[in-house]
Amino acid sequence: MSVAKPNLTFFKPDFDNSAGIPFIEGGIKAGFPSPAADFDGSKVSLDVLLIKNKDATFYARASGNSMTGAGIDDGDILVIDRSLEPANNKIAVCCIDGEFTVKRIKIETDCVYLVPENDTYEPIKVTEDNQLLIWGIVTFVVKSI
Repeated sequence: MSVAKPNLTFFKPDFDNSAGIPFIEGGIKAGFPSPAADFDGSKVSLDVLLIKNKDATFYARASGNSMTGAGIDDGDILVIDRSLEPANNKIAVCCIDGEFTVKRIKIETDCVYLVPENDTYEPIKVTEDNQLLIWGIVTFVVKSI
């Protein structure tokens, strides 16, 4: 099930249909190849691995390139946990003035900024004239390479 929102498309994890994918628990060396005998055949579900609080976690597809410096590219899947408290320097899905955006939270003494991770975009200074809701904190990014 998906719900379209401006700039993001949200998905709820489907724990009932999680596929156990073969998993190499010991890791794969990025230097010299490891022998195939290291493959132990255990399985992992990415829903189980990436999600700590299943009732408060959603996936969303990122749209745009304002967060490329943080490793979030157009089309990446974000894992968003709504149970986590917003904090300085966290990457959050925010609803500002009715529109969803993904930005880094910067808390200063007198105000809050939503900061992009791409120099071609300006930070958004949140004022008392804005309606801001920190919808959730991004915990993982799933990307295609």
